[in-house]
Amino acid sequence: MSKVADSINKLRLKTREAQLPPELDGRIVSLIEEAEHFVGGSLDVMVHFEQISNYIEFVTSLPWNKRTQDLLDLTKATQIFAKNHYGLQPVKDRILEYLSVLKLQMDQGKANSGENKLMRAPILCFVGLVGTGKTTMAYSIAESMNRKMVRIPFGGMSDALELRGQSRVRPDAEPGLVMKAMKFANSRNPVILLDEIDRVAEHARGDIMGVLVELLDPEQNAAFTDHYVDFPFNLSESLFVATANNTTNIATAVLDRLEPIQMPSYTDEEKIKIGKDFVFPRLLKESGIRMEQLSIDDTVWPVIVRPLGFDAGIRSLERTINGICRKVARMIVEGKGTGFKITPENVNEFLPQW
Repeated sequence: MSKVADSINKLRLKTREAQLPPELDGRIVSLIEEAEHFVGGSLDVMVHFEQISNYIEFVTSLPWNKRTQDLLDLTKATQIFAKNHYGLQPVKDRILEYLSVLKLQMDQGKANSGENKLMRAPILCFVGLVGTGKTTMAYSIAESMNRKMVRIPFGGMSDALELRGQSRVRPDAEPGLVMKAMKFANSRNPVILLDEIDRVAEHARGDIMGVLVELLDPEQNAAFTDHYVDFPFNLSESLFVATANNTTNIATAVLDRLEPIQMPSYTDEEKIKIGKDFVFPRLLKESGIRMEQLSIDDTVWPVIVRPLGFDAGIRSLERTINGICRKVARMIVEGKGTGFKITPENVNEFLPQW
């Protein structure tokens, strides 16, 4: 059996297992029948076969009927937020209210139709400076709901086709970021993080915002059509969470579909608590250093959290602690000691040099 014939049989098998919508299934079957005529064809014909094969491979890998079971437990969600984030209580309270709305809507859907149907609540948009926890808060929402998490980066996006995909008439066509995210999630109901939606390229802002309106509108995203897939895909079960540094560059039509939540800047006291209880233990583990090998005196933390001046988020704090861990790791490997304590007297020896 030729390699092409073997590939065609594999495509048939994937098509049967994918449980595609009937209309799309008929289209794929026709493409497979067309591909059968390519066996032993010329180079140009084989290139066309490769394009058809890639298309079928992608379409059959999309989660047309796969979903995860939602878990809307406020007690567990509260524990997850406490584990992943210090402070930010107003933000946490707003998210718990948001999850409560989803739970009541889901329970009502079960009572009315017997189906575990999750309706829509307003789409959250975390707005704040760099390092204030916008992205990690979205990950915590996904964890608390037992959903898959996928991220679509908007920073520097210069073409709406990056979201929408390219038509297959182009030889180098590929699907858009939305459909790629759905394939990666392998679930119809993931949490989709639209990251930094205010940072798209200026010349493409109008087109990209137009696609965003469709993505975020439950009346439209139930039949989102990617140019490459060329068949409506239901995104209404996906939960969209957006982030932005500010709302100035976000179109009004998009803002109308979002509920902005301001992420506050951290105080020095909050940063010390975050550094001691969250960041330092994590970076110690990532650096391969045991807890007993490195300790930091309480009086040193004010210097660590503000080495170069005020920073709204914790990015600088993470970099500083990471630099300390790297220096200690090198000293341990070079045999210069087995345990180190950072004090006001020696802190300058361990702080990264900018």
